[in-house]
Amino acid sequence: MRAKPWQPKSRVGHRRVPQRGRDERHARHRREPDDTVILYGWHTVIAALANPARRFRRLLATENAVRRLADEGITPPIAPEVVRPDAIDRQLTPDAVHQGLLAEADPLPSPPIEDLPADGLVLVLDQITDPHNVGAILRTAAAFAVNAIVTTARHSPEATGVLAKSASGALELVPIVIVQNLARALAELKERGFLVVGLDGNAPDDLAAAQLRRPLALVLGAEGKGLRQLTAATCDLLARLDLPGAIKSLNVSNAAALALYIADRATA
Repeated sequence: MRAKPWQPKSRVGHRRVPQRGRDERHARHRREPDDTVILYGWHTVIAALANPARRFRRLLATENAVRRLADEGITPPIAPEVVRPDAIDRQLTPDAVHQGLLAEADPLPSPPIEDLPADGLVLVLDQITDPHNVGAILRTAAAFAVNAIVTTARHSPEATGVLAKSASGALELVPIVIVQNLARALAELKERGFLVVGLDGNAPDDLAAAQLRRPLALVLGAEGKGLRQLTAATCDLLARLDLPGAIKSLNVSNAAALALYIADRATA
């Protein structure tokens, strides 16, 4: 079954009632109006065009890309500007592969933690800054039907450009919850009943042997540094990925894939 693009819950008909802390959380999730998300590459842009929650500003397409859109029966919600490939090249880094499509769009909204399903699975990223890794994690998260990725406003890459390309369309499927304080966000998840498990290569327990349940939050730290001290202390449990070979550590995106496989089988 094809995953549906995430859309924010409708607030129509609800009177806005100030609550302690809630207004502050919503305020910090707001983006500046001049923020622009750059999306390029066939899979990335096509997934965005299919997402009704995405708002576009411009769509640049080469003649070949326009023909391919027509051949595949895709009608963009915004009329494409037909340009030469080098017009797109000039807006990107030399190694970017755009396949004749580039879109400028608004950022997707960041949902609050209280909107996350109380029976699901989320990933929490503790200062993972490489956009390639975060994009690959998003793609894996979409494959495992992860409900959201929680990350910090600082020390994390913007959901644009390289990250979006690496995610290959998953940016439209997995919402990103942006928080100011990760330890506080973990505490909120725990208050909502989530079991919070941090991945730590030095932990005494193997993730595959842990008693996992849903709702579940898996916390991943940056390569090299791992989880920060306060993050680790806030987790309910620390667990390692037991590997049989001589190399005992994985790239963080590969570690995310393995951890999600273990968690999905353990909690299915």
